[in-house]
Amino acid sequence: MTPLRLVWLALAVWGTIHPMSYFLQWFEENSYDLMAMVDAWHANAATSGLVWDLTIAAAALTIWVVVESIQQRRWIGLLAIPATFGIGVSCGLPLYLFLRSGSDGRS
Repeated sequence: MTPLRLVWLALAVWGTIHPMSYFLQWFEENSYDLMAMVDAWHANAATSGLVWDLTIAAAALTIWVVVESIQQRRWIGLLAIPATFGIGVSCGLPLYLFLRSGSDGRS
């Protein structure tokens, strides 16, 4: 495994663990109510802006993953889509780069 692939993998792991620790902490303090969390994300203009920033980035990443997966018939990259929407762009993007870099031998 190339050093760059290790970086992508490390970022995917970090992008899973670090944000998820905050989400789980919030759920423990405020119940496991997803809609309450969505409301918290829109507590003010700054947080709403960040939510929209990440939503647009997730949409762009999803389109890229779908188009490239279809064109190159490398379906493993589609795993980045549920990672993106279930965890976040901080996991989905480096995961896709990790999967993409290993499927054709390039780093």
